[in-house]
Amino acid sequence: MKIAVLGGGHGSWATAAELAEHGHEVRWWRRNTEELEALRAAGAVRVRDHRGARAVPVGDAAGQIHPQADLADAVRDAALIVIPLPSTTHDDLAPRLAPLLTEGQVVFLPPGTFGSMVFAQAVAAADGPADIAFAEAGTLPYLARRHGDSEVVISGYATRLPTGVFPRRLADSAFEVLRQAYPSVEDAGDGLSGALMNAGPIIHPPLITMNAGPLEHFASWDIHNEGTQPSIRRVTDALDAERIAVREAFGYSAPHFPLADHYATEGEEWMYGRAAHDKVTDSGDWREKIDLGSHRYMLEDTRLGLSLLVSAGRWAGVATPVAAGLLAIGSAMTGRDFYAEGRTFENLGLAELDRDGLNQLLRNGVQA
Repeated sequence: MKIAVLGGGHGSWATAAELAEHGHEVRWWRRNTEELEALRAAGAVRVRDHRGARAVPVGDAAGQIHPQADLADAVRDAALIVIPLPSTTHDDLAPRLAPLLTEGQVVFLPPGTFGSMVFAQAVAAADGPADIAFAEAGTLPYLARRHGDSEVVISGYATRLPTGVFPRRLADSAFEVLRQAYPSVEDAGDGLSGALMNAGPIIHPPLITMNAGPLEHFASWDIHNEGTQPSIRRVTDALDAERIAVREAFGYSAPHFPLADHYATEGEEWMYGRAAHDKVTDSGDWREKIDLGSHRYMLEDTRLGLSLLVSAGRWAGVATPVAAGLLAIGSAMTGRDFYAEGRTFENLGLAELDRDGLNQLLRNGVQA
């Protein structure tokens, strides 16, 4: 299958390598032309995971990675377009991508923070075709970090990927395409349901705000190891309970993939399998210097992710005091108004819809 991978972050490296290894024709678009040329010169992406180390060739055949400097060339005739980028990139990328999309394509945002709505609105503004499916999952399919100029280390693969599709009427055809690339996807309903599966806004805001002192003091700090203490876990559990309450208010049923399963060594398997948290801490790859004002845990998961959760709760009549509190703390720490800047129902133009209107939109899509 022809697949376009957009972006140059850790997740994009893992995505391009894994999909090429599985025999797909992968066209990998990079905004950074200098890194693109370095990739061509290297001739391969080095991958290290539980199976060992190996090289995935850069070339022109199926099962290899095709570097692309032009976005239009990358997405042309692609059945699936994977965008493993932070949702902070969506406002810039969506209007650039929208005029290039064609009917029947599937755009996958793992995860999306309701980016499906952002991209669908951009396509409608560009008078694009209505039958483009936007899917978003509860997490990135990989626990991955780049090492050096040409190596990516993948310490974990998602074994379950709860995924919502917008518009919902295209779900059957979208999952047929998605499962060719990611057999682990599970139907989680519509696009908003998929967005409310996103684990990042539950895991990361408590970690980055409640570890602010050591993050500013030490040269590096692993918030998934030293920073995940019992008191912080209790805040995370309370925040996740708010997420689940909001999901239920919208009529979404279990499984909700409670975050407690991420830390458990037995019981229900979470997105990365059992004891997924241990895979993160054992790798050592998340020991880093985090700038509180610019890191994606703050600007993506707190500013965008929690603003979405708080606004969805307000719309549905569900109180979210922990989410709202963390959002306010993040705003105070950075000197910004995260709710005003956020991915809220108000900013997406959804706040005035009644329940029937929202359900119709989620099913049928954005009308040009």
